[in-house]
Amino acid sequence: MQGPIDYLIENEGRVLAALKARDLMPQIFYHSAEDMKELDADGVQLVVTSPPYPMIEMWDRLFESLLHLAHGSFSKQTRAFELCHEFLDRVWSECFRVLDQGGILCVNIGDATRTFAGSFQCYLNHARVAEHCEKIGFQSLVPILWRKPTNKPNAFLGSGFYPPNAYVTLDCEYILVFRKGPKRIVKPQDPLRYASQYSKSERDVWFSQIWDFRGERQNHAETAPFPDELPYRLIRMFSCLGDTVLDPFLGTGTTLKIARTLGRKGIGYEVNPSLKPLIDRNVQRSPPDPEDIIEHLRRMYEISGDIPSLVMPSKGRNLEDKSLSSFR
Repeated sequence: MQGPIDYLIENEGRVLAALKARDLMPQIFYHSAEDMKELDADGVQLVVTSPPYPMIEMWDRLFESLLHLAHGSFSKQTRAFELCHEFLDRVWSECFRVLDQGGILCVNIGDATRTFAGSFQCYLNHARVAEHCEKIGFQSLVPILWRKPTNKPNAFLGSGFYPPNAYVTLDCEYILVFRKGPKRIVKPQDPLRYASQYSKSERDVWFSQIWDFRGERQNHAETAPFPDELPYRLIRMFSCLGDTVLDPFLGTGTTLKIARTLGRKGIGYEVNPSLKPLIDRNVQRSPPDPEDIIEHLRRMYEISGDIPSLVMPSKGRNLEDKSLSSFR
């Protein structure tokens, strides 16, 4: 079966009526997600995000601002790693509050290697995030290892070809997956859930633990966006049409852009106001037309078969024009 095609043929009217009843208006707030005061408890079904990675040098100045540290003092902080994660802890706690019961939190984060205070080590960001999320009540699900191909096959840490002082390179990032409580209770025969079905080929690729596709080109000094493919997969895997998807570290707006294209309501928080022009270019602030969403979904499978691209020819004008790279 190719995704929801068969169901849409017989039930398009029911799906369209259900989707029209949902609020799909994107929302963006320009302040720290430590306090998402605009959001009620238990109202979000999925969080997809990638925070600034602690102990990565490009984020030092941002963490100085977030932690109210003196400019240039980050590398002098004896508790730098823990200070960064204490800030992130507050965001994960807010995510727990606003997520619905059975809601999913997906965190794309990488570990960091750095010489700090004269000592080189690997800082296990993924482990520290998981520790706090479990402490506040999240249940850990199987994480995804995102292996990012590199154009530097000879890069390693160490000297020459002699043991014992070389180091393994960081080739993977984590996509940590957490659930708030037991499985989400779904409404029997919910047309939006049935219309959100993925194909067997998609399931086999997306639910394998190792993902292998390139990251986004990093061409902005203040953000490091993930590629469209990452939120596309996670939104399709862990949410239904009409659900609410939150990104507490919005960056360039990729999560909201993809959520809108896929018929979900996107909510984003961004603490850096200088990114607003970039977000405005990437994210349409009007709700999508439900008819365009359904037509777009159907055509993805009709044209592409089991594993579609994100964007296919469509009569709708409100959907994104940027095509997703083919799945590998």
